[in-house]
Order: sequence, then structure tokens, then C-alpha cells
Amino acid sequence: MSNSERDKLESTLRRRFFYTPSFEIYGGVSGLFDLGPPGCQLQNNLIRLWREHFIMEENMLQVDGPMLTPYDVLKTSGHVDKFTDWMCRNPKTGEYYRADHLIEQTLKKRLLDKDVNPQDMKNMEKILTTIDGFSGPELNLVMQEYNINDPVTNDVLDALTSFNLMFETKIGASGQLKAFLRPETAQGQFLNFNKLLEINQGKIPFASASIGKSFRNEISPRSGLLRVREFLMAEIEHFVDPLNKSHAKFNEVLNEEIPLLSRRLQESGEVQLPVKMTIGEAVNSGMVENETLGYFMARVHQFLLNIGINKDKFRFRQHLKNEMAHYATDCWDGEILTSYGWIECVGCADRAAFDLTVHSKKTGRSLTVKQKLDTPKERTEWVVEVNKKFFGSKFKQKAKLIESVLSKFSQDELIRRHEELEKNGEFTCQVNGEIVKLDSSLVTIKMKTTLQHIREYIPNVIEPSFGLGRIIYCIFDHCFQVRVDSESRGFFSFPLQIAPIKVFVTTISNNDGFPAILKRISQALRKREIYFKIDDSNTSIGKKYARNDELGTPFGITIDFETIKDQTVTLRERNSMRQVRGTITDVISTIDKMLHNPDESDWDKSTFGLSPVKI
Repeated sequence: MSNSERDKLESTLRRRFFYTPSFEIYGGVSGLFDLGPPGCQLQNNLIRLWREHFIMEENMLQVDGPMLTPYDVLKTSGHVDKFTDWMCRNPKTGEYYRADHLIEQTLKKRLLDKDVNPQDMKNMEKILTTIDGFSGPELNLVMQEYNINDPVTNDVLDALTSFNLMFETKIGASGQLKAFLRPETAQGQFLNFNKLLEINQGKIPFASASIGKSFRNEISPRSGLLRVREFLMAEIEHFVDPLNKSHAKFNEVLNEEIPLLSRRLQESGEVQLPVKMTIGEAVNSGMVENETLGYFMARVHQFLLNIGINKDKFRFRQHLKNEMAHYATDCWDGEILTSYGWIECVGCADRAAFDLTVHSKKTGRSLTVKQKLDTPKERTEWVVEVNKKFFGSKFKQKAKLIESVLSKFSQDELIRRHEELEKNGEFTCQVNGEIVKLDSSLVTIKMKTTLQHIREYIPNVIEPSFGLGRIIYCIFDHCFQVRVDSESRGFFSFPLQIAPIKVFVTTISNNDGFPAILKRISQALRKREIYFKIDDSNTSIGKKYARNDELGTPFGITIDFETIKDQTVTLRERNSMRQVRGTITDVISTIDKMLHNPDESDWDKSTFGLSPVKI
């Protein structure tokens, strides 16, 4: 899409109130937007289709949690320390820039220079393909090496600083309970794991899902709905046995062909073109880590194509090792090519047992699965035993707390304490900030073999995470078209299921007989639960068609003077602008079939019994 076409797209979206900057009459706030009626309806349709495709198909357990999240939860999850971007500031203007975006913008512009030498071109292309994994010091080096200044004023920028992207707030009148607006919906699902497991009768695998608002205090929000500060997410947490990441329905998607840009391809320095292969081949080759991750990647691919994403403008890109989130062991981003470039819209990550492990350790609450073994197994492990007699008399009321800390030691920690005990006759541990010394008269650390009847383990998590706002913009970008015979006439070729309004009903002109017919058609459409709009304005029929084309309405019913005589109307199709004529009953039945039965969505097939109209 050219810049002029994107301008037409943006103009159409705002004129037809798909979305608009929030608080616009007060000057607006960057990164915040309001959805208008067609935008809301399209979002509602997207959520409904997402729920049908994922939640209902997989019998997922839906969770809806608060947006406010206490500090301790996000400190434990790692977001307080690691949910950051690097930024730089213009000391003269006070303008802030996100460092990686500024580098990308500058280097892409320099690559267009005809005088750039081949080696510099190769170096810049290498930076652009790997920049997502750069640390702050690495970004700083690039800024210095390529002399990157303010893109508007050319002023020298301050050194890079790290910026936490969460919105901080306080809960309650005292202001003592620190909190954040959540950066993801996932934490609410992890913290409710035990309740979800109980609902699922103690069995895994199972999945939970959440749909809701999350927040990211973007340094320099740009590109409309693509980089905003408040956004709608849909996240799935699929809990699975770490020793068995197969998926019962993997064979159903085995032959789904997907474009994959692997880590190896990105690091090779070759042209960054994804390789098309079936998800079965990708899993068998080890490129995709396991069946469950592969299954969801295939399902994501199917979903995006069904809602209007162009199959030739989609890829899965694997994260580089130094790019992955702190909680992930493998991650593939579903990226969509738009007029702004490749945009990450879906992340499919293997979060391993990170979240459940850290929350369990912090709170002392067990977040595990207990599996009864058919055949008991011997288990040898390090254990710590306290000498109750001396332990209680020495530590008194603190004894239980210290015991609780000791019980949470990992095997590695127990080995280290055992070595200290053997070497020094004592070791220390921290309890509520206090250093406690323990010697061999108080504790014993040893190897112990037991017969295990129950296997207890922390499950791993496979997480598909969707940025619904970004997906909505990509649908706009991919579905916007301009009429071949008239560049001023744009329209959205939304798939039937995602279109905000399914039918518009209008009249050829004003006539006393038309209102009763309009009422009859409206009642019939409501009865069939078809979302429609009446256009009874005094404008010409051509302008009515053009206006509704800009709203992406797939069908138009027109009442004319023939309707009064024989109760027939015309039915118009948006993309081709072809029209047919039939009785009111037949036309509405035809629309109903096309909307609610995918096998009947073909225009020629569905309108076979109706009479073509010559235009």
C-alpha cells in the first residue's frame, strides 16, 4: 500500500468513525483512541469469532480479572524489573524517542541513499534484522557509530536510559498499596491455577483464557492503533505436563502450511524470506519445539486468514535468543505486513513453568498437579530435617517460619547448604531480611530415598497472546480497496463474519408506500438476527452505495417502485457491485444463508434462483 493509499484508508476510517483520537476536543492524548459504532461492532464480531475458534473449540475456561494489579504480583513475575524499553531525550525540546524505533527509522532512510556503499548496506541490514534482541549498551553503540540524532531538529540526544512501561498507581485512601495497570491478562490466570485445576477435575492438559484491556506506557506512540497505551488483549494459557507436550488434536492441523522465519534464518545474514512448510514438518524437524506450540500456531494461522488477513502478508518469526521475554524458552511472533511494515500481532510462547514457580515460591502456596502413579517409583532426593527439640527451644516463635523457608529450598540450594555444613559446620539463610545461622545440631541435610505413589509437578504453559487492536488495524489495512474506475471511491472488503454491518436497507426515493415495506424488512432481518442499518437519507442512491461501501457493508437491499407492485427488491453485493432481484422473502433468505452457512457464501451459487439486474 502506497502512502497515498494509506492516507485514503486513514481518512475513511476517521470519516466513517471507525475510530478517532480520544479527548479530541481537548487536544487529544497520543496513544489513546475511541472506537466509533462501526469499530465497536467489528471488534465485537472479532471477539465473538475468537471465542468460537478458541474457547469453544478447545473447551477453555474463561477468566476475567481486574486491571489493577498489586506491586508484589508484578515484582514476582519479573515485570517491575524487565518490562522496559530504552529511550533517549532531546535536551533542547524535551522530546523522547524509543531507541530501537529511532535506529530503525534512521537506518531504513539511509538505505535508500544511492551512494551508500555495499559494506555499510550489509551492516545496516544486519542491524535491522537483529535489533529486537539488542541490549541498551548495544543500542547505544549503534547510536554513536551511525551518529543518530533527533530526526526533526538534528540535535544531539542524551544517553539512553531504561524506562519501565507500566502505569503505576496506588490502591486505597492511604496510598500505601502500590499497584500497576496490568501489562497482560496472564497473571490473573496463573494466580487462579488451583481453582481452574479443580474445575477441570485435577486433570491436565487444559487451557484458560482471558479477554480484556491491558496497558503499556509507550515512550512515543505512533502509527494509529498499532502502538497505543491502552489496548485489548486475548490470551490463552494452556497448562501441560512438562514431560508430555504432545497435543491430542495435532493430527487435525498436521498439514497446515505456514510461512516460518526461524532463528537460524535470521542469524544467517541471508535474505529474510520465510520458508513455507507444514506444521507437522516444522515440529518433526525440531524447528518448532513441541506439538502443543505447533498446534496453536496452526490454529492462529487459520483464525487470521478467516477474519480477512492476506495469507501472503503473514509470517511466524521466531525470537532470537537474546530477544525472548524473561519468562519464555521459545517464542514465535505472528507478524502481519502492513503499510507500516511487519507488525507483531500474536505471540506464541512456551513459558515453561516460570510463572507458577515464582508465584509459588513467593507466596508459599503450592501451584502443582498431583498425578497418581499406576506403578510406585523410588525417588532419591536431598531433604532437610530439623532437630525439633533444639530447634524449637532456640528459635521459639520464629521456629515455624524458619522451617517454612528451609522447606522451600530447591535441590541445588540444599546441595550448596549441605556442602557448607560439611565444610564449616554451619550455614546461613535469610528469613524476613534477618540472617539466621544453623549448625549440625539444629538441622541435617541428607539424601533420602522414598517410594513415590504420587507424582507432583509444576505444569508448563504454552501461551498464544493476541493484540486485538493491532489485528483490527491489520484487517483495515488488508481489506481496504479502491475502485478501479474511480480512485476516489474506496471500500472495505471485510469477510462476511467480521463486517460491522451486514446489510443496509434503503429506498430509491421518498414514497408513502415505502415505510411499511421498510418496517417489514427490518422485522424479518431482526428475526434472523442479521445486523442491519436503514439509510433513509435524501441523497442519491449512488452516494448511498458509496457510503455503505466505505463501512464495508457486504449487502444492500433497495426498495423501489417495483416493490410496491410485486413485493420484490434488489440485492447488491459490495465487492463486485452486482445486483439481483427477488421477493423480499427470497432475498432475506439468501442473505441469511450466506451469512450463517460458510458453504453458501459464494454469491453466484447463493443467488442462482434470483434474477440478475443490468446496471
